[in-house]
Amino acid sequence: IPEEAETVRIIYKLFLEGKTTQGIANYLMEHGVLSPARKQKWQASTISSILTNEKYKGDALLQKRFTADFLTKELRINNGEVPQYYVEGSHEAIISPEEFDMVQDEMARRKELRRAYSNKAFHSKLICGDCGGFYGRKVWHSTDEYRTVIFQCNRKFKNEIKCTTPRLTKDEIKERFLTAYNELMGNRENVIADCELIRQTLCTTVEIDAGMQQAQDEMTVVAGLMQAHIKKNASIAQSQADYATETERIEKRYNDALERYTALEAEKTKRVRKSKELKAFTKTLKQQPLVVAEWNERLWITLLDTATVNRDGRIVFRFKSGMEISS
Repeated sequence: IPEEAETVRIIYKLFLEGKTTQGIANYLMEHGVLSPARKQKWQASTISSILTNEKYKGDALLQKRFTADFLTKELRINNGEVPQYYVEGSHEAIISPEEFDMVQDEMARRKELRRAYSNKAFHSKLICGDCGGFYGRKVWHSTDEYRTVIFQCNRKFKNEIKCTTPRLTKDEIKERFLTAYNELMGNRENVIADCELIRQTLCTTVEIDAGMQQAQDEMTVVAGLMQAHIKKNASIAQSQADYATETERIEKRYNDALERYTALEAEKTKRVRKSKELKAFTKTLKQQPLVVAEWNERLWITLLDTATVNRDGRIVFRFKSGMEISS
């Protein structure tokens, strides 16, 4: 349905412009957009579901649910009880794969920030170079003609040693970002080439996959040893002290393998995420003009990782490619 497809596009657009899931829900209700259930009220959980559903980028994950009892036809969420199958390009996409991946990366970033995340553009990206805390919005003379909005370190007067990083106005931040962005784009081809090199070298998971398989094989072997160990103890008389010692040794061997597997799995997730982030970053670069004269909030959100304010007033913009530009 065209109207529903357009709603999905709006949801993704608003999220990448910095809105929270609840903020998007409020926006849709204010504009009279009906939910998938054809109701006026939107829930934040519905927005989250739409933002994480792979079907909108043209893919399909089969067997999300399975029939637990064929007599009662009871359906359960599949948490690994039965195999799942991921099919790429199974139908026409509403959202490009790159935009979908950008949303997943931004969701992961906000999850890591937790309470520190704000839907204000400069919050949760602007960092104090002295203490590492976030910059926040402050209003001076809020009730008179001298009302001024500035940004400064949220911990400026909370630490034992006062932070000496400067206050900044919104216009100053915007101007500095545009300068850094235009410098980045002036070297666009090299930046894209560097990103591709990083993807091919630092984001590869070949060795990690081999290590995970080794750890998985080790756990399978050790699980068999434990079963034989328990069976032997049940069938013949032996020292229970020796049995307990051997049990502890086998358990340690299994847990060591599990720990290796878990660590490798976390590293693989990190590399895959970074690879997708770089791919989306380079595609966005290719689509943007070489010079931007006016503020673009979406570029700030999708291209920038952090902006660190130093004591001397310089802002170091760290882009998602890893490249840093001082302005």
